[in-house]
Amino acid sequence: MASPNDEVTNMKRSHAEIIREYGPFPGVDGVHGVTFDGQHVWYASGDKLNALDPERGTTVRSLDVAAHAGTAFDGRHLFQIVEDRIEKIDPESGRVLATIPAPGGGADSGLAWAEGTLWVGQYRERKIHQIDPESGAVLRTIESNRFVTGVTWVDGELWHGTWEADESELRHIDPRTGQVLEQVDMPPGVGVSGLESDGHDRFYCGGGNSGKLRAVRRPARVRASGDGAGATPDPADG
Repeated sequence: MASPNDEVTNMKRSHAEIIREYGPFPGVDGVHGVTFDGQHVWYASGDKLNALDPERGTTVRSLDVAAHAGTAFDGRHLFQIVEDRIEKIDPESGRVLATIPAPGGGADSGLAWAEGTLWVGQYRERKIHQIDPESGAVLRTIESNRFVTGVTWVDGELWHGTWEADESELRHIDPRTGQVLEQVDMPPGVGVSGLESDGHDRFYCGGGNSGKLRAVRRPARVRASGDGAGATPDPADG
């Protein structure tokens, strides 16, 4: 089991640049999970999954499905944490196609798709599990030292959201050791309840009971001259 080092060295730290705020949305008491399908930002709001047009800032459609925590998209289907399980959902019809157990047994938060597997945050246990999307079997576990409130992958980098007391952060961690490599501090009082990347220069963050979504600038990559270094390699690359 990977666990974070007690002493973090050479960690890059910055303050969040909030590009845009969306919401609060009518009839939405809270945002509980976030994913991006390449066109729309989907956000979970308890009894619905909602598709937001990030350019216009409007919700264009909703699915009447239970949506209690993390949300993910595999290129074809949505995955949604519902109590103690993860449901695979047809984004066109809202039909539940399959169900697997969630590793936290109802204490899960944060969901992402990468490497053909699901990555699930376990909130108060401060863990991230990589699981088999067919069976729910845990393939490996990474420990954090903060509550996990969202999970995403971008360019081979594993990021997770945190929210404890009045403080929230976006953390880039080493997927092998759990060590924090980079941290983006959200403004005081601005929580993160779901995290997703657009695959480029921004993160989408759920705002919990504020009922808002926020677009946050992803920190610029620093690459060493001539060797292409700078990004954490995807675990599948060894």
